[in-house]
Amino acid sequence: MPDGLEWLPSLVVFGAAAIAFAAGIIGFRRLGSRREARDADAARAFERSAKARLVHADEAVRDAEQEVRFTEAQFGAEAARELASTVEQARGRLREAFLLQQRLDEAEHDPAAARRARSARIASLCDSVEHALAEAGAGLAGRRAAERGAADEAPVQRERATRLAARRADGASALARLGTRFSASALAGAYGALARADRDLEGAAAALEEAESRLGAPATPVAAARPVADVLGRAAHALDRAEAELASVERVELDLAAAAQDAAAEATALDVDLVAARRERDGATDPDAGAALAAAIGELSPMLVGREERAADPFAERDRLRAARDRLEVARATARRAEQRLDGARDALPGALAIAESQIAVAQGAMERARAFVGADARTRLAEAERQLGIARREADPVAALDAARRAAARASDAEALAHYAALHR
Repeated sequence: MPDGLEWLPSLVVFGAAAIAFAAGIIGFRRLGSRREARDADAARAFERSAKARLVHADEAVRDAEQEVRFTEAQFGAEAARELASTVEQARGRLREAFLLQQRLDEAEHDPAAARRARSARIASLCDSVEHALAEAGAGLAGRRAAERGAADEAPVQRERATRLAARRADGASALARLGTRFSASALAGAYGALARADRDLEGAAAALEEAESRLGAPATPVAAARPVADVLGRAAHALDRAEAELASVERVELDLAAAAQDAAAEATALDVDLVAARRERDGATDPDAGAALAAAIGELSPMLVGREERAADPFAERDRLRAARDRLEVARATARRAEQRLDGARDALPGALAIAESQIAVAQGAMERARAFVGADARTRLAEAERQLGIARREADPVAALDAARRAAARASDAEALAHYAALHR
């Protein structure tokens, strides 16, 4: 290639590179433009959706504001106040959403990401508004359903009240018949239940009359303050209590029979316990335990006499006999513990005496070996040990004898220790 054209290949290469670079830049710009266009389209679609949600939420709040007036007329000021509070909160969220929408409309050239964030906040506020109002509406719908069902519920409750009134009359007749056999104290619980049933039936009747008088009548502020469904619920609760009280009245005759059987069984058991207690009293070696048993037997034995006169109140007789058996068992248990203590002392006394005698002999030997050096303390301990041993041998009470023998061993041990100490420090 001639020398003048040596630069031509390089020029071709650099030219091709420049063209490729320019084409790449143009391609990237076109790709970015297309991406920006897509993002802008998506942002505008999201904004349109948020605007539709905003309109829907505003309509829901306006409907709810009308519902507040309907609720106050139907259910009273308290229920309306709760709904009005929910509507006011929803209105506050809606104002925030409208303010965000206004800023979106005024800032047309904001970045797509910023506009999308505002639209998302608007949609979230609208969701919360609709959710809160839907919950409040569901509660009112349930309450209205209960009011509609009140018309069907009232006759059912009235029929139930009529049946319970008939049961009340039968129960009163049964108590009058039982009164010829049982005392007033035995029937006091049943008469109390009957009186409580009367009060509950009266309360239910008043509630039913109120509900029936309002069913189909125009709503008034007083009526709205207490919905018919609530009044019927109060009547049903009173009827439940009355039914439970009447059931206890109807059960009293069976309860009296069961109490009479229990009293007879308790009397038989008390008689057996008294026989065993007398045997334990006669064999008691502890004077105090025997005296306590004798006192309990003397107090409780008369309870088995004259039971026929006390049959008019089986409940009281059963409870009286149970309490008597409990008191006798306490006295017998105390006596058994005293006897067990004596038996234990008797068993331990020979060994305790042997130990005391052995310890005294050891102390005497120690003092004899150090006789010239043993002082008054050791000699006093030994003398006391010998005295306590004499008491233990003479004492008739095994417990007192055992205590004396143990004191004798302890004093002898002290005397031995003092004798050794004197011998070592002479």
